[in-house]
Amino acid sequence: MFQTLRNAWHILDLRKKILYTLMIIVLFRLGAAVPVPFLDSSALQSMITSGSLLGYIDILSGGSFSRATIFALSITPYITSSIVIQLLTVAIPALERMAKEGEDGRKKIQKITRYTTVALALLQAWAYYRLLRASGAVTYTSGFAGVFAQIVIIATFVAGASLIVWLGDRIDQKGIGNGISMILFAGIVSRGPTAVGTLWMYLRMGSQYPLYYLYVPLIVVVFIILIAVIVVMTNAERRIPVQYAKRVVGRKMYGGQSSFIPVKVNMSGVMPIIFASSLLAIPGTIGAFVRTDNPVALAFFNAFNYNTMLYAVLYFVLILAFNYFYVAIQYNPIEMSNNLRNNSGTIPGIRPGRPTSDFITRIISKITLIGGIILALVATLPIGIGKIANMNISLGGTSIIIVVGVALDTFRQLESQMMMRHYKGFLE
Repeated sequence: MFQTLRNAWHILDLRKKILYTLMIIVLFRLGAAVPVPFLDSSALQSMITSGSLLGYIDILSGGSFSRATIFALSITPYITSSIVIQLLTVAIPALERMAKEGEDGRKKIQKITRYTTVALALLQAWAYYRLLRASGAVTYTSGFAGVFAQIVIIATFVAGASLIVWLGDRIDQKGIGNGISMILFAGIVSRGPTAVGTLWMYLRMGSQYPLYYLYVPLIVVVFIILIAVIVVMTNAERRIPVQYAKRVVGRKMYGGQSSFIPVKVNMSGVMPIIFASSLLAIPGTIGAFVRTDNPVALAFFNAFNYNTMLYAVLYFVLILAFNYFYVAIQYNPIEMSNNLRNNSGTIPGIRPGRPTSDFITRIISKITLIGGIILALVATLPIGIGKIANMNISLGGTSIIIVVGVALDTFRQLESQMMMRHYKGFLE
């Protein structure tokens, strides 16, 4: 890995791309320190609890939301917009045809996604303003000053979310790696020192609670193991063998070679975890803003706290369910079977047509189950360890998966650049 970075740094155009990406990340972190006018960050920090929707947004924004900065919304509107447009691509024939038009269709869908991002950012900014105002985090709330403060806060939130998308596009065009993923990566990694400081605090408390001397090293070891598991899971795949028949076109013979269909273990990436955590964060967020003394309501809201066993069980089940759902909308075994038959390809031992699609369906179903279980274990294991050790771990499984996935993808792109220039990299 370090050899790849060193070789890339010696090439002028790659060095420019790396420096440009670092410059964008620095601008993002500077923007994460610029406060939004008329917001009380201390009141905002008291509202954010672990496991709530606001706490989840604060993780994705690298702490920008709790500090009430211009990048408080981070990339959540873009993520939501991308998910919505991707789901609508399956449901709306016009978008489906657009997705199959190649590069031009992809650019049109990206433009629609950006417009949807601005609309969702405006809606989220207004909703968060209402929540912040109800919780006393807004400085001015009445008269002309209140209206002006509302306009400024909402406009700043929307501008920050739009600027993040623009910064991500700059990385895509002139930098290295996926722009939005790199910004998300930078936001999560920026919380690393906080996590290290938290573990150091627990270690210093070992004089009062001796078990912390055992729990802190155990947590470090578990996180290293989780990183190794994520790396293996990201690169693991099931290869379905395919044999293409020979055919003569004019005076040339085509086909006759063997190939395979790669089915990755982690086909859906981190999306099932994002879906599940967002859904489970809704009750906790409602409970944070609904002031009630009803014991039944309090018990219901407390059951969805991040550190409860019910939350972990529901989290595990929802990750499995969303993993199946996300894979189902991405992979169509019938279409894959038809493409094989149209190209004179067959799976050895499997008849073309319906038997081939059924075989692919069974393979994808098994791989999806394995990938979903691994994803769910990675996401819920830090919760269980934190519950047993009675420790609040700042970085969870979701953050680790995102960070490791983005790092692998970035170095894979660097490796491809090195391959074109005949340099040996760490993937060889």
